[in-house]
Amino acid sequence: MGGEEAVTKSRFLTGSLAGILLKDMKTRPAGIGNVNADWMGSLPSKLSAMPLKYLAVPGSHDSFTFWVDVHAPVGPDQKAYVKYLVTMFSVLAKKVMVKWSMTQNLTFREQLDAGIRYFDLRVSSKPGEPGSEIYFIHGLFGHKVRDGLLEINSFIGRHKKEVVFLDFNHYYAMDAEHHVYLIHMLQQVFGSKLCSDCAVENITLNFLWEKKYQINECQVIPAASDTAEKELEVIVFYHHPSAQGIPVMWPGNKIPAPWANTTEPNKLIQFLETTLKERNKQGSFHVTQAILTPTVNTVAKGLVWGLRDYLVERNLPVIMSWVQTQRPGKDGVNIITSDFVELTDFANIVIKLNNLLLSESECKPR
Repeated sequence: MGGEEAVTKSRFLTGSLAGILLKDMKTRPAGIGNVNADWMGSLPSKLSAMPLKYLAVPGSHDSFTFWVDVHAPVGPDQKAYVKYLVTMFSVLAKKVMVKWSMTQNLTFREQLDAGIRYFDLRVSSKPGEPGSEIYFIHGLFGHKVRDGLLEINSFIGRHKKEVVFLDFNHYYAMDAEHHVYLIHMLQQVFGSKLCSDCAVENITLNFLWEKKYQINECQVIPAASDTAEKELEVIVFYHHPSAQGIPVMWPGNKIPAPWANTTEPNKLIQFLETTLKERNKQGSFHVTQAILTPTVNTVAKGLVWGLRDYLVERNLPVIMSWVQTQRPGKDGVNIITSDFVELTDFANIVIKLNNLLLSESECKPR
């Protein structure tokens, strides 16, 4: 990065730090209840017999960012100019990062209670830290991955018919040893709840509930200490060659998630409609990322306010209006993700889209 660019970004930060001290961050809400805690298990039989790729499933973007550690080093996922600003302004700069790194307010448990079933996960080791511990990351380090997985496992242990998608799609500062550690952790925590990779068209809620492992070469590999009968409740996508050949790690190409990379809601909607038309007809789920992405200029202009106040809240009505007009099914939406899922009735809106399938005759169980 050039010196002039660094100075310019430093001036933006200097001019706004005083304002940040005067403007308190909004506190994390207590949650939005558990009315959708068992929504999958409550679906009509016609829907539970449909491939999951045809159902509308609510998900969260950067799902783990409800807490980040301002006392830890800046993450290895950040660009050089961000690290430069942090060395210049220390904790104050990290408070700015918190405002722009956090995309969720609800914990994993609260998101699950609200109906979220897809989690977008980015992970990293801490460079210089001994051992192989893995953390969630988005600019700043979050909780240990193991803690998040245990929280999810606790929920699905109480809600036997709920199925969760875990999409590990970004990895930072991780060598082969770290990947072995993480994959083993996933198998250790979830055990026989993990669904093995197989034809996407065969994955229905009924199939997962009834544990028909032999059908279409789907298998389950129980953990050594996990002998109790369990439904298949967890589908893990692992976007890295380290997971090749491990049956319970699904490849990333089975869950494409096209990214609009725009700050403008109209451009986002145009992109989402285009990518839905191009959605794979066979062999994969599909993630519709109904999110806006800030640029450096966006952050500079809205430094004091942060992602939620400056970009998300003002544009959510337009985005959610589009979501409400969508249809799931053969050529429609599948998984839809959002920032700050509690700001609107997001999960409920997405779940209710499935009612449209009840009157359709062309999308039959396969």
